Amino acid sequence: MKINWGTGIVLAFIGFITFILYFVVRMSTDDRANHDLVTDDYYKKELAYQKEIDAEASASANDAKLVIDKTEEGLTIIFPEDFKFKNITGKVSLYRPSNRHLDFDFPISLSKTHLLIPDNRLLDGRWDIAVQWQYKGKTFLHKEKLNY
Repeated sequence: MKINWGTGIVLAFIGFITFILYFVVRMSTDDRANHDLVTDDYYKKELAYQKEIDAEASASANDAKLVIDKTEEGLTIIFPEDFKFKNITGKVSLYRPSNRHLDFDFPISLSKTHLLIPDNRLLDGRWDIAVQWQYKGKTFLHKEKLNY
């Protein structure tokens, strides 16, 4: 049987469609491909995004800048000296983009103007840190991406 050019085009289309379907099925069933959302409550957190913008703006307006330093003991978060550290409350969230099982949150409890995150809790690599804190009824937010 001789194949003419019309039959060749149809066979090329069928081959291309089969090729695409093979990769779609393979990637959909492959366990190595992670198709999860960034966080579990992604859409719920998006609704509260304006509050985050306001808290970051409040930190800028009130000169409430945090300094985050890497030391031998771990990660040190230094709060502004003109704020009384006993009145500061809030939480620190550390997010690891490559592995959600390494994410953790902990409350802020200060005995000095700085907070230390121990070295044994952090692995080398990229971390997204968010410090949400309150002082005298005002909410502040500091976000930073860092490589530990």
